[in-house]
Amino acid sequence: MIRTLFMGTPAFAVPSLQALLGDDTYEIVGVVTQPDRKAGRGRKLQISPVKEAAIAADIPVLQPQKLREPAAFAELESLTPDLTVVAAYGQILRANVLELGCYGSINVHASLLPRWRGASPINAALLAGDRVTGSTIMRMDKGMDTGPILAQAAEMIQAEDTAGRLGERLAQQGAQLLVNTLPCYLSGSLLPRPQTDKAATICRLLNKEQARIDWEQAANHIERMVRAYDPWPGAFTTWSGANLKLGATRVVEGKGTPGEVASWDDVVAVGTGRGMLVVDQLQPAGKRMMSTRDFLRGRSDFVGALLGH
Repeated sequence: MIRTLFMGTPAFAVPSLQALLGDDTYEIVGVVTQPDRKAGRGRKLQISPVKEAAIAADIPVLQPQKLREPAAFAELESLTPDLTVVAAYGQILRANVLELGCYGSINVHASLLPRWRGASPINAALLAGDRVTGSTIMRMDKGMDTGPILAQAAEMIQAEDTAGRLGERLAQQGAQLLVNTLPCYLSGSLLPRPQTDKAATICRLLNKEQARIDWEQAANHIERMVRAYDPWPGAFTTWSGANLKLGATRVVEGKGTPGEVASWDDVVAVGTGRGMLVVDQLQPAGKRMMSTRDFLRGRSDFVGALLGH
């Protein structure tokens, strides 16, 4: 059996861990995930989806604050892995970690590298209006997603895809690609191929401010924002001094003042820099997502309002 160390944190990584657990070739000697974080309105301590899956499988869990600390590396080294598999772990790995074991470190990445190297490839693909994305299995090196490619699989992006929906499909695709690719890699019959750096595009870690809507932008760009930032951080604007998240939206032809709310034939739309954006769902601060029709009950002043001011 191949002694395997798994590193991952969000729900995206869980299918890859489960795929390895379901294959007798791999003995999972430990799971490394981010420390528990406070989240939600009550700021309660929450464990990562990967930790939850590891506990259910009775696998030792390690949660170092920083892997660069000598004590953290010593703990990893003590597990004597032959192979490390990484899927959306959330920290940059130093050379000493990457070189643990005779087979090195393999990464499951949610894009067709070298397009969208970095921390938010699913969101970046949606925001850019890409028609296709996919999964890459790569041998990790010290660069940010710059290592040689072992295998890739394409996935078409659907018109209604959000980051959440697309991420679920890519998580399953990446997990299957991982277990299909590893046997050839471990046997030495699969030769990694270098990436073409000139074709590389970069995406950064998401933050909430990136999801603030600029109504001077075109309607099709804002519609992509809504899907790219769903479920987190959620594309938002402001109205009456409070944040207002957008749910389902669609683009229609027309012209209006950017940010101004209009209504016709039971439709609510907002003017943009080019075209109109129909808003079918809204989420006021502190409330659930609701249909715009429900939102308008008792809020007749919303139509004609100027959002983002």
